[in-house]
Amino acid sequence: MTKTVIEYALSRLREIGIADVFGVPGDYAFPVNDAICNDPRMRWIGCTNELNAAYAADGYARIKGVGAVCTTFAVGELSAINAIAGSYAEHLPVFHLVGMPNMATQAGRKAVHHTLGNGEFDLFRRMSEPVTAATAVMMPETAARETERLIFEALYHRRPVYMGFPADLALKPVLDTAEPIPMPPSDAQALAQVSAAILEALSKAKTAVVLAGMLVGRTGQSSALSELLDASGLPFATMFMGKSVLDEQHPGYIGMYDGSLLEPEVQKFVEHADLVLDIGAPLTDFNSGVFTARLDPAKTIYIGHHHTRIGAKTFANVELGDLLAALAARLSRRDWPKRKPSQLGAAKGSGADPITADALYPRWAKLIEAGDVVIAETGTASMGLGFALLPKGASFHNQTLWGSIGWATPAAVGAATAAPGRRTVLITGEGSHQLTVQELGQFARLGLKPIVFVLNNDGYLIERLLCKDPDIAYNDLAQWHYTELPHAFGCEDWMCLRVTTCAELDDAMARARNASTGVYIEVITDKYVSSPLALKLHDAMQAIYRA
Repeated sequence: MTKTVIEYALSRLREIGIADVFGVPGDYAFPVNDAICNDPRMRWIGCTNELNAAYAADGYARIKGVGAVCTTFAVGELSAINAIAGSYAEHLPVFHLVGMPNMATQAGRKAVHHTLGNGEFDLFRRMSEPVTAATAVMMPETAARETERLIFEALYHRRPVYMGFPADLALKPVLDTAEPIPMPPSDAQALAQVSAAILEALSKAKTAVVLAGMLVGRTGQSSALSELLDASGLPFATMFMGKSVLDEQHPGYIGMYDGSLLEPEVQKFVEHADLVLDIGAPLTDFNSGVFTARLDPAKTIYIGHHHTRIGAKTFANVELGDLLAALAARLSRRDWPKRKPSQLGAAKGSGADPITADALYPRWAKLIEAGDVVIAETGTASMGLGFALLPKGASFHNQTLWGSIGWATPAAVGAATAAPGRRTVLITGEGSHQLTVQELGQFARLGLKPIVFVLNNDGYLIERLLCKDPDIAYNDLAQWHYTELPHAFGCEDWMCLRVTTCAELDDAMARARNASTGVYIEVITDKYVSSPLALKLHDAMQAIYRA
């Protein structure tokens, strides 16, 4: 039976791993909304607004490799575009399905709702072009080919794509056919040259280290890199953006490299190595210790998704997966120098002691269990937890580059939806939480039972640390009764606790470990309780803004 335009698109999205679509309905999108709800292999998850829906799709894609969000024309898609841009910056293939007015309305340049009244109907698709790998308006004559092209572009670039569905054409039968577009193989000569050059460099090096970066996880190559490390015995470090891209219990793990800001022993190990293999780790500000990373270009080989840079020469068409496999097959195991990764240490404070950074972050680290999915919001919360040594199989997610506050709460919904069999731990600040708190209700609605920590330090602490006047009015927030929010948003049976002392925190965390429901804990600290990394950023803020 011939599929309609939207049915074909949904069938292919399901085949690449998307079983849930986050969104907000709208009249122009009704044909798309209906098709999702009527597809027995798809689930519609209605969110409170389009921005949250796109954040949730972002979180889902971090776990499953792909995600999808559906919005209506103009007002809906523009609400989502901030989150789409974040997925673009952080290399996440999110499919943005947009319901558009029918073709007669567009051809007639009608002044209909959700437009600027000027007859322009392609304007909003064009607005999405800079933050997507590709866009298309889906027509019956080209629907199959365009669907395959967009899937290819999303997966090849690991970026979002835009699929526009005019309301009348979405229900028309597909008139063309197309096969999935295979990913291109490496150029054989370039692959051989790069492999030989890396093997030669390793043979001459007495010390070497791999920087395992974010792109390894985004491209699905974590297992391949782990096999290379097992075969070679090479040690590896991660950077903030790529934390947990490889299991931190791996014997080759030496810790987090953050330039000169923290972990001086890791800095010395990495920067003094004879050879550094940077595998998909971009040197952004917060990923490089505010540009304090000092990697000698003469001793650093950068391996990207589709190219490798050795010295001044760049080799194009060298695919990351092909190169890792080639190296793993030819490398001999050596007893490379290594070091044991650091931990946050024992938690300080007890009884009625206030909750300080030294009390809080080691306790959070101890709470994390094997296999947990940790979603940490931009700001001081994630910076304090980023240097915790994770147990086996635990993963850590943070929007390090885009850094849109409010991302974490709906992203945790998406991640928990993608991995309902794993425990989700959400750690967010109260300022960020206020932006997107409505999505708490999705956890209860979907039968998900996360542990949620809201760090309440009376305002935007990271902003206080970075601005000229920490006590200026724009860093202050309305103080909510946070522990009443889960009930208000439908989380009827959740355990909701507010803690102000170390004893209360210990009791709350013990209860959280054994809870059979969702858990929501508001943690009260002094206004300026900061993790070491956050304080270092304060000290280095001139470097941030001078750059």
